[in-house]
Amino acid sequence: MGRKQSDKIIFREVTVLDAGAKGVSVAKAEDGRVIFIPNVVPGDVVDVQTFKKRKAYFEGKAIHFHQYSKDRVEPKCSHFGVCGGCKWQNMQYEKQLHYKNNEVYNHLKRIGKIDLPDFEPILGSEKQFYYRNKMEFSFSDSRWLTENEIQQEATFTNRNALGFHIPKMWDKILDIEHCYLQEDPSNAIRNSIKAFANQHEIPFFNARNQTGILRTLMIRTSSTGEIMVLLQFFKEEKNMREALLNHIKTTFPSITSLLYVINEKGNDTLYDQEIKLFHGRDYILEEMEGLHFSVNAKSFYQTNSEQAFELYKITRDFAGLTGNEIVYDLYTGTGTIAQFVSKKAKKVVGVEAVPEAISEAKENAKRNIIDNCSFFVGDMKVIFTDSFIQQNGKPDVIITDPPRDGMHADVVQQLLKVAPEKIVYVSCNSATQARDLAILDALYKVTRVRPVDMFPQTHHVENVVLLEKK
Repeated sequence: MGRKQSDKIIFREVTVLDAGAKGVSVAKAEDGRVIFIPNVVPGDVVDVQTFKKRKAYFEGKAIHFHQYSKDRVEPKCSHFGVCGGCKWQNMQYEKQLHYKNNEVYNHLKRIGKIDLPDFEPILGSEKQFYYRNKMEFSFSDSRWLTENEIQQEATFTNRNALGFHIPKMWDKILDIEHCYLQEDPSNAIRNSIKAFANQHEIPFFNARNQTGILRTLMIRTSSTGEIMVLLQFFKEEKNMREALLNHIKTTFPSITSLLYVINEKGNDTLYDQEIKLFHGRDYILEEMEGLHFSVNAKSFYQTNSEQAFELYKITRDFAGLTGNEIVYDLYTGTGTIAQFVSKKAKKVVGVEAVPEAISEAKENAKRNIIDNCSFFVGDMKVIFTDSFIQQNGKPDVIITDPPRDGMHADVVQQLLKVAPEKIVYVSCNSATQARDLAILDALYKVTRVRPVDMFPQTHHVENVVLLEKK
């Protein structure tokens, strides 16, 4: 039953029905409108206070639990519910996989409106914690205070934080003590940097006022045990910078690559910045099935190394290569998939819009002594033309792994025109994948589908689809 309280509606004893998009769960009001509620699990029975009302839905938060779902587990992390990172840490892992699988199926069915084969079982991640190889943290001189801290009415002399953005708040940072996403020494490095900066009064950044010195920290680890640390400073203060970097170097001798950036811009993005090497080398090495890939500060590399290996094996399996095929790898990034499938192909052609990524792909191919891969830079909708295909050979198989937005309509039309025997479509967003599959349905039939969980404790899911000519 809903009742108003200071312009906010309270719904009593609402049963949470489903886990919805973006990790938020779903219930229904008596009038049929959907209620979106974070930090609850399907099966919970709760009182909900709404804070946003729209024509078709409400957004609210659970203010009282009448009954807990049997699918609940105790979250490991003390920051759960405030930090927006692991929205499903309170849900059994098997159930997380169930809802991810459902999301992919619903997208492909509702948006794609195409015939689907039976899904192959979603591939869960062996590691459910400490699986990420890259983490980015932000510094702030005015950290986010939790509700508990505000209720204590204590005065906080030091408001410095090193942690994550509060969801939907670009300038509010939650201080993180222990994060369960990246294995050690990640937590030790972050906490040591924070302690040293506090002790030596190195000013933390204020995004609103554009003041302070310490901006962001990136930590990358690899399956070979190598570690990269990159500190971003707002301006050059040589003594402070060198003191902090020397502290990191001596405290953590296992660091392979210690880098820094002086970024005086309004935003934190690194892609247009000069990365400076302080110690070690400017990249770390990843290894996969005997292949080695260099990863630098700006590289895109799948964030879960172990599960990326599984994803690529499924992709190669779906491609069904015999050694005689010409394969195109669209959105190739640093050429990881291209090189991974190369030993089972006659020739692989990789295409990517980012010039640095293609330079790296070529370096990696040289490092791995692979001579049947060629890489090209270009915006996919501009480069992927009839003359490009004439020059490089008609593909028998096309592998495509586009960004979240899916493929540009012109690229999808060109796929239909080129009409390879098979297309393997890898996607991190099954909604845009479904949209593209609907167009490809004119010529292709979806014959295999397998979702892959790259990000346990979150709602994100990858999906691999095999399309074969009708």
